[in-house]
Amino acid sequence: MVKIGLGNSGVEVSKMCLGTMYFGSRVDERRSFELMDQYREAGGSFLDTSNNYCFWLDGFIGDESETTIGKWMKERQNRNDLLLATKCGVRPIGKDTFEGLSPKAVTAALENSLKRLKTDYIDLYYIHVDWREDPLEKTLEALSELVKAGKIRHIACSNMFTWRLVKAKEISRRNNWPEFVGIQNWYSYLKPRDSADLWVQKFVNEELLDYCETEGDTTILAYTSTLGGMYLWDSVYERNHPALNNRFFSEDNERRFSMIKEIAANHEVSPFQVVFAWLLKHKAPIIPILGVSSTKQLTDNLASLELKLSDDEFERMNAAAFNKKEYLN
Repeated sequence: MVKIGLGNSGVEVSKMCLGTMYFGSRVDERRSFELMDQYREAGGSFLDTSNNYCFWLDGFIGDESETTIGKWMKERQNRNDLLLATKCGVRPIGKDTFEGLSPKAVTAALENSLKRLKTDYIDLYYIHVDWREDPLEKTLEALSELVKAGKIRHIACSNMFTWRLVKAKEISRRNNWPEFVGIQNWYSYLKPRDSADLWVQKFVNEELLDYCETEGDTTILAYTSTLGGMYLWDSVYERNHPALNNRFFSEDNERRFSMIKEIAANHEVSPFQVVFAWLLKHKAPIIPILGVSSTKQLTDNLASLELKLSDDEFERMNAAAFNKKEYLN
């Protein structure tokens, strides 16, 4: 698998990252091992997890994904061949209460992640959301100390607005601390309605794309790009999925939906492959995070690396998104 630079870290990573959110929970240990093995056989080496996957599922507490990866790495003896990313900040510590991003919370979260992952360092450590209750400068200072201690190699953020990313970089540069080299936000071809409730999640917008393309110091890591299989629906409205309907049902998305179906049919590929090919063709550096539960899904997603959209197709997709009718006639 082709590798690309990760922000201004000087490190190269796989062009597609394997997300492991449901490993050890919805995806049992055996299948999780199969998927990680398949990804490695395809040349991939970038794994993404978090210290809270998946506490919201009945019967699980948030240890499961990290623990499963730790067991797999120990069994395969391949830790040094991987770029391992995990996160902190959104592990529950009580009813409707999360650990947050205080220096104490960040340090404790890291130590527990290291134990579950059976490793003594994390390659890329994210703050999972931008909790405003905890001063950004204090969080960055704590992360800097963990980098100095050799427990973290690089840092990143997730679910953060562009202006907050810039502010974080200014703080880090002013203090000669490590800076965020990546930002993991939600991104897909269909876009949520302006009024959609995304909770703490942040969707990639034009401002972030422009910043990352222009500055070249931060890579976008795009999560939930397949929208839970939404691209296989007959339209963007599906009565059995009210949560997605409320977020994505719009006339604009109907145009986008039709466009992606057309291009997928022309290439005789799945719409998911078109979504990933579109993401990878951006001028801004983007690494899609693959969320899969079967080897068939992973095979399909990885095949998008071979799909090359033409400049005309890319422009037509963008035109549909912005309703530029001259491209649609």
